[in-house]
Amino acid sequence: MPSTSVSVPHAEGPPQPGGTMLKEQLLPGDKGLAQNPPAPPPTGSPGKTATKDTQAMVKPLTPTPPARPRLERTLSLDEKGWRRRRFRASQEDLAGQDKAGPCKDPPEAPTCSSLPPGLSTSLQEIPESHRAPGSPSSWGNCLSGMISTSLDLLHREAAATGSTPRLANVLPPCPLPAMDLSVSSDSLRMANKVDPDREDFRRRVQKLVRAHSSLGPSRPRSPLACDSCSLRSAKSSFSLLAPIRANDVRSRSYLEGSLLASGALLGADELARYFPDRSVAVFVATWNMQGQKELPPNLDELLLPTEADYAQDMYVVGVQEGCSDRREWEVRLQETLGPHYVLLQSAAHGVLYLSVFLRRDLIWFCSEVECSTVTTRIVSHIKTKGALGVGFTFFGTSFLFITSHFTSGDGKVAERLLDYTRTIRALALPRSVPDTNPYRSSPVDVTTRFDEVFWFGDFNFRLSAGRTAVEALLRQELETDMSALLQHDQLTREMRRGAIFKGFQEPDIHFLPSYKFDIGKDTYDSTSKQRTPSYTDRVMYRSRHKDDICPVKYSSCPSIRTSDHRPVYGLFRVRVRPGRDNIPLAAGKFDRELYLIGIKRRISKEIQRQQALKNQNSSAICTVS
Repeated sequence: MPSTSVSVPHAEGPPQPGGTMLKEQLLPGDKGLAQNPPAPPPTGSPGKTATKDTQAMVKPLTPTPPARPRLERTLSLDEKGWRRRRFRASQEDLAGQDKAGPCKDPPEAPTCSSLPPGLSTSLQEIPESHRAPGSPSSWGNCLSGMISTSLDLLHREAAATGSTPRLANVLPPCPLPAMDLSVSSDSLRMANKVDPDREDFRRRVQKLVRAHSSLGPSRPRSPLACDSCSLRSAKSSFSLLAPIRANDVRSRSYLEGSLLASGALLGADELARYFPDRSVAVFVATWNMQGQKELPPNLDELLLPTEADYAQDMYVVGVQEGCSDRREWEVRLQETLGPHYVLLQSAAHGVLYLSVFLRRDLIWFCSEVECSTVTTRIVSHIKTKGALGVGFTFFGTSFLFITSHFTSGDGKVAERLLDYTRTIRALALPRSVPDTNPYRSSPVDVTTRFDEVFWFGDFNFRLSAGRTAVEALLRQELETDMSALLQHDQLTREMRRGAIFKGFQEPDIHFLPSYKFDIGKDTYDSTSKQRTPSYTDRVMYRSRHKDDICPVKYSSCPSIRTSDHRPVYGLFRVRVRPGRDNIPLAAGKFDRELYLIGIKRRISKEIQRQQALKNQNSSAICTVS
């Protein structure tokens, strides 16, 4: 009985370079197909009749997918997901190849038409000698269409002959080159508009591939990392927030916990998560406003100095002789710092103001904030002289911030020393927040009951050399060396004697005296009193542990001229230790109303600035009629 051969139509086009490979891959039983190909039927009615008879003999069968061919490696989960993505159907591939013919990437590559069912679907079964020339991406981009076409032909032959298609077991003569990042089909790439040549794309892909621990160095990269849609979906699964295990949540206690317990709110793990170096950046500023109602138009130069590349974690601002509208001053601070900061505590004692701002993501690690005040001028109806203290615990480190205004006058050194003694004895802190180290505390000195202490304000200590001598030194262009002036500083002399600020230190001074200026000018007092320029505004610090506080910057702000004092600020790095969860926590408490007002004002001013800039640009355009 003569054998019936079924011919598969192929796309017309130039001869393929893979023709030799296909012949070599045919099995011995199928070599007759390659040696004696069926001749085309003659142009007559007998040929048409034979074709009709052949088609009548073949019964219509429902094609069943063949058994999955055994590949040389197992598909990973991400590749299986890639297989289920939307590809062009086999008929669309055949139709597209009949119309388009050669592949478009790269243009000089040979054509890639439909191939007989001897093509292997494994990437590692394509011999190098029969591979399309060009970069690995040239044949990688055509891979999806070739696989779908060859599998479709396998199904058709199985349906026609009733046999199971077999794949040739051909191994490459040498290892395959590394695959390119882009292995998706052209339609998929165009649909997601991914440009693999972009550097940011490659960096994102490398990060995503590293995240898949199942991918080894010898395996091709995940196809899911080759389109922007997958990258965007993967981004949402990677968060900067550390994941929390369910078991940790069950055993976690926010009220009691040991110092080093895993999962403790104030413990070592949480501290290392936010501060790997266990140090927090603290900004401390003091300014005597002289009771002026007018506030500076901009506080950026004070709170955000150009010397600092990054904003600080904690902002503490003390004011003496503050403006009449204290709330407006706090709103201006909130507006300048922006939405990343919240007002943890604000306290006042007469015209002494103290504001503590903290990064909003750190308010959960603070204890309750306690305040205390001291009045040094009892006979005065308006509390202009005295001290205001604020204390709290951050993680396991206790902080104390004191702002003071001591007695004024060139020769009243003894009165100022008395103000200091009254302050350290009368400030009743801490109260409900436990002392972190009670064995090193003194009941007569509040500064010994905290780990880190910052004392700042208008201490009113003067330069005792006189106006003429000080002006002569200032005319020498001291630049940053102020040692000649500091030799006449009253505070420096009293600290060396041990009469004041025991255990405190001050950063090196490299700025001009902050008092006394003519308002709105950079000249010192030109009135009949001719007050001597002096360093009245200072920032001091003390720590229980040596080298816990490291000064970074200590300077003044000469651009703010609304008072006869210049603001003085310091930037510090403070070491923080883990703590216990058994302290009264603030639980995220902050001034919400002030936060909203400051943000709204910040937005409205930005809108006004943009509108003014738009009007300026439009007014610069002229029309010629």
